[in-house]
Amino acid sequence: MLNGVGVHLHLEDADAPVPLGLRHPESRYAGNTWHYLAGRCVQESAAACLIRESREEAGLYIDHADVGLAHVVHVVDTPGGQPLMQPVFRAHRWEGSPEVRKPDKCLAWRWWPKHELPDPLVACTRTAITRISEGRTYSPLGW
Repeated sequence: MLNGVGVHLHLEDADAPVPLGLRHPESRYAGNTWHYLAGRCVQESAAACLIRESREEAGLYIDHADVGLAHVVHVVDTPGGQPLMQPVFRAHRWEGSPEVRKPDKCLAWRWWPKHELPDPLVACTRTAITRISEGRTYSPLGW
């Protein structure tokens, strides 16, 4: 079975380190759960997908030169389900503040200190935030 690719955005701000979005309760994936800004790649590079999704979903403008790979979570959510490679990119600079642009997908954006993450939080998001803090670059999840 081929792996799907979903990209995730990890930003860090000096005052409140990580912005997370509250997914719409009727979302196909993880409704009523906090999650990174994320999207699935469709005929585009992972970095290009991240930049597009950041603009479309949260009004953040990021330049390709300011994006670097921070972590990869290799996830199997359900037994026999499609494995997903989840690259988490860190943007070193960006323009804008997260805003709700697709209310059918995300109800709110909020900055969270790494030591006060919300519940419920998508497992791969929690894993990535923890492992990035530890300086680790890869995590298998659900295998």
